[in-house]
Amino acid sequence: MSTLAILILIAAPLAAQTTTFNKEQLLKYTRLNPFGRFDDGRPKVPDQWLKRLEPSSSEEVWGELRNAGYQNQWEGNWRILHPGKKLVGRAVTALFMPVRPDLNDIINEDAKKAGLGSSQNQRVIDLLEPGDVVVVDLFGKIENGTFVGDNLATAIWVATGAGIVINGAIRDLEGIQPLGMPAYIRGIHPSAIGNVMLMGINVPIRVGNVTVMPGDVVFGDNEGVTFVPPHLVERVITRSEVTQLHDIWTKEKLRTGKYKSSEIYSSPRDPALRKEYEEWLAREKAKRGIK
Repeated sequence: MSTLAILILIAAPLAAQTTTFNKEQLLKYTRLNPFGRFDDGRPKVPDQWLKRLEPSSSEEVWGELRNAGYQNQWEGNWRILHPGKKLVGRAVTALFMPVRPDLNDIINEDAKKAGLGSSQNQRVIDLLEPGDVVVVDLFGKIENGTFVGDNLATAIWVATGAGIVINGAIRDLEGIQPLGMPAYIRGIHPSAIGNVMLMGINVPIRVGNVTVMPGDVVFGDNEGVTFVPPHLVERVITRSEVTQLHDIWTKEKLRTGKYKSSEIYSSPRDPALRKEYEEWLAREKAKRGIK
């Protein structure tokens, strides 16, 4: 758990749960968000931007984030349940830690007072809305690190229509696989979730090498998962779209067999060919509404 999250959990006033960012904190720590917000303050990147992100790739998205100075936004080495499907949505974060009974008792007492369910993983799932991606830090735990089985996975899929990213495991693969829900997990185990406690909902979490914030845009493809801060979404998408156009033109030229790769990639050396590309790019950008 990061020092930032620990300090926030200690300082946060009692609300429905002491381990949740309140609205003021969400506004503060996501202050660069240019879009609207959910009622609790979590950034709400519009659906149209999520849709435009779908054709992108890990290289395009992560590359532009690195150009913006965000070096640690991509995580790989997942077991991907549906590699042919893209995962795009808004992050709802959940932080689990190994059980410490005295802390766990307080967590459950507070939840009971707030009228929340007894199952800690369901407390997260019950919050989900369309377009949400539940991103769970179970510190890579496999046995007893199973955030959902087929019933709760169905609940997530119906509520969000998006998918899951679990730095831990799932169970009941035979029931989850047919759902068709994009899922990035570390493993599978028949055990139920146990010997862990829910320390935070919609707080900063660590997933591998990435610090994930509530409301980050989650982008998953065949290679891995990238977490895009809301204030960089428009930049990432528009530059990814230009890269996609560049790749279309480049591949078309290479397929003719008339050019060596060094003559085309990454920028045409011949002035006439470069002019042809720039004119083609301008037409395609105008046609597609790309700035």
